[in-house]
Amino acid sequence: MNLSKRSEYALRALIDLGLARELGRPMLQVAELAAKEKLPVKFLEQILSQLRAAGYVETRRGKLGGYALAKPANRIKLGAIIRLLDGPLAPIACVSQSDYQRCSCPDEAHCGLRMVMLDVRNAITRILDRYTLAEIVEITLRKMRRDKIAVPFASQSTALHDLLSLGTSERRS
Repeated sequence: MNLSKRSEYALRALIDLGLARELGRPMLQVAELAAKEKLPVKFLEQILSQLRAAGYVETRRGKLGGYALAKPANRIKLGAIIRLLDGPLAPIACVSQSDYQRCSCPDEAHCGLRMVMLDVRNAITRILDRYTLAEIVEITLRKMRRDKIAVPFASQSTALHDLLSLGTSERRS
């Protein structure tokens, strides 16, 4: 498995949409997403279009429009996004569950390389199918707040709350 730029950018955009939703901003414009992540707008639009077709994001036109998550973040698994954009998670085709192809090895049942790659596939799958977008958003917010980094997409009231809670937690320490 090799994570393509397309999948990397898709995951970063979905995390941003999840962060924004968590902070009270359900819609983000593509230019805002692209600027934050330093991504080409046209490429990001293509990726978001693919995510929209698969039911992960939705769009709204108009002044207050933009992109939003179409599903709850706790129902979006990282593995599903990567499979959508990059195909199977297996490092070689002869261990793929969804796109199996016989390899050139004369004795597939006793091939040491295949056995190792099966373990690799299982480990990758287990991790990527365990994590939801909601968990990644939570981890990201927790770390940003701990490190006292400005949280992107926060409304003014959320930013003020974060500042006040940081001051309160520092006084308790």
